[in-house]
Amino acid sequence: MLVGVLITFLVVILILYLINMLPLDGRAKQICRVVVIVLGIISLLKYLAVF
Repeated sequence: MLVGVLITFLVVILILYLINMLPLDGRAKQICRVVVIVLGIISLLKYLAVF
């Protein structure tokens, strides 16, 4: 379980870094960040057996 949580956390951090490198305007980057963070939180809650 702990390994899954750690991998999910690292994947979210990596995706956020890659979004930061994309040549998008500020609003699009912000929307992408919010979507990735929400999906990451939902995935972490599934690992912790909340859902």
